Amino acid sequence: MSNNYFSIGFGIGTKNKKGEWLEVFYPSPVAYPTDALVNACITALGKGKAAFEPDNMQCLALASELDKAGYGEHANLWRQLAQSTQPKVVCLLETDSQPANVPEAYLKLQLLSHRLIRPHGQNLAGIFGVLPNVAWTSEGAIDINELAARQLQARIEGRVLDVLAVDKFPKMLNYVAPSGVRVADGSRIRLGAYLGEGTTVMHEGFVNFNAGTEGPNMIEGRISAGVFVGKGSDLGGGSSTMGTLSGGGNIVISVGEESLIGANAGIGIPLGDRCKVESGLYITAGSVITVIDNEGKANGKVKARELAGKSDLLFRRNSTTGALEVLTNKSAVELNAALHRN
Repeated sequence: MSNNYFSIGFGIGTKNKKGEWLEVFYPSPVAYPTDALVNACITALGKGKAAFEPDNMQCLALASELDKAGYGEHANLWRQLAQSTQPKVVCLLETDSQPANVPEAYLKLQLLSHRLIRPHGQNLAGIFGVLPNVAWTSEGAIDINELAARQLQARIEGRVLDVLAVDKFPKMLNYVAPSGVRVADGSRIRLGAYLGEGTTVMHEGFVNFNAGTEGPNMIEGRISAGVFVGKGSDLGGGSSTMGTLSGGGNIVISVGEESLIGANAGIGIPLGDRCKVESGLYITAGSVITVIDNEGKANGKVKARELAGKSDLLFRRNSTTGALEVLTNKSAVELNAALHRN
């Protein structure tokens, strides 16, 4: 039979004392699984639940069905998981509907970070309401309401429980380290970020969920939620892209190929290919910009939103008048190949 499922994830995770999921780790999520893989799961576990929590006997039954279907790698994973007392889950997403629970939300985030789905390639509506706020510690995920007791217990045992963050999103590198990337500070890349091959994120760089880079890219600035940066583009130190969640409204901000956002600059409009934004210059959709023609003369004014997505533009501030100007960019950004051989 044909199933046409959207995704399958085999995971192990953490629950609080109430039995509520805090997080789920999917080592090998699958986008658009084959009928054989879906049918193996349904045969072993039944149909009707999106997130099925198998006991150890069901783990072994699933491993057997996966072996029969020719999925030995997944079968071996379930034989390993059958030995664990940690909560386990099989998440079968029949359609790309908005996530309804923590296992579904974490599967969708890891599809992004595993580069199986690109930003804006799936339905993430309502994900903030699904994800719990979690204390991310040196001993893993802890329910906020259970943190104080765990800290006290650690002190009694002569240890210090290191609380690294309190957030709905964990850092990506604790779930997946994509091939061919360099990340100077793992705490600045949220799970759900998409980092393409050849991407370098320096210490001040930041990448939010459902956002990222095609690669290769040099990122020393902020890639906000929903923003995707095309190959060969460079975000200078302290630069910023306005996200769709805060300030950008419904405008999907993006950066085309071989473009440059200078140090401490920022954009609130999509950039096309081979564009440059002068250091320190922040362009919002409503910014009034003077158009400079090929003879270097002013030729009218436009709102920045009218230039959204257009290629080969140079945005600068006139050093004499202070006016924002736009003119044709004569050169593309060329990244240092040695810096992106990751």
